[in-house]
Amino acid sequence: MPAPERIPPRSVSPGDLLAKGELTVRGRIREASNAVLYCSVAYEGTEAHCVYKPVAGERPLWDFPDGNLARREVAAYEISEATGWGLVPPTVLREGPYGEGMCQLWIETDADDAAALLALVEDEEPGEGWKAVGFAEVGEGQTALLVHADDERLRRLAVLDAVINNGDRKGGHLLPAAGGRLYGIDHGVTFNVDDKLRTLLWGWAGEPLTEEALAVLARLEDGLADGEPLAARLAELITAAETEAVRSRVRELRHTGLHPQPSGQWPAIPWPPV
Repeated sequence: MPAPERIPPRSVSPGDLLAKGELTVRGRIREASNAVLYCSVAYEGTEAHCVYKPVAGERPLWDFPDGNLARREVAAYEISEATGWGLVPPTVLREGPYGEGMCQLWIETDADDAAALLALVEDEEPGEGWKAVGFAEVGEGQTALLVHADDERLRRLAVLDAVINNGDRKGGHLLPAAGGRLYGIDHGVTFNVDDKLRTLLWGWAGEPLTEEALAVLARLEDGLADGEPLAARLAELITAAETEAVRSRVRELRHTGLHPQPSGQWPAIPWPPV
């Protein structure tokens, strides 16, 4: 009798793996200001590492009185996916060992690429291939010019941050991965109705948006219309006022056609910057 045909295992999507898999806590990332647990997740023969941030481990923020960090992280992922740029690692909201929380795929980084994204230089102007952010104190009255790479991936991330009103785009939140991919993480401080944009990616401030970015913003505006799946999904994650603020920011970006500039009403660069 011939041997039975072996049926290959069904491919498991990152979303299903994160949402349905068994979470096992392996450790805690202690540098984080909120509870961040390093976990493994397994589902139907597929296993990966991930980050689990339970709502129960969040510290309340006076200027974000509604909702929670976990849901804003998932909302940022949903917006990222709608752009088609895939700038945020797969992220879901689920129950875990310590209650509801955000679960995000762990990204292994390329250290060489990370060093090529941000730098401190002694010159007063950025060199070719770099954009100036501003001068930073480096000790004993000395300053250096903070620069970031004139990199298409960073520029896309700057547009995403403007849409979600990211209040904490630090250098350590940039994760260059294998194959030239770049991810942004830690999006809990987002979607405020007030202008909270704080970032190290000010190098394009006031410059025209790319044609690609304008096309993406047009698609976003359509997707944010009442009754559309993206709008319905955001309604599950953030408040109605925050969703309307997203719409307003997208409209404003399309109207001006420019990368935003610091408002002057809020610190423009996060602290610490990395």
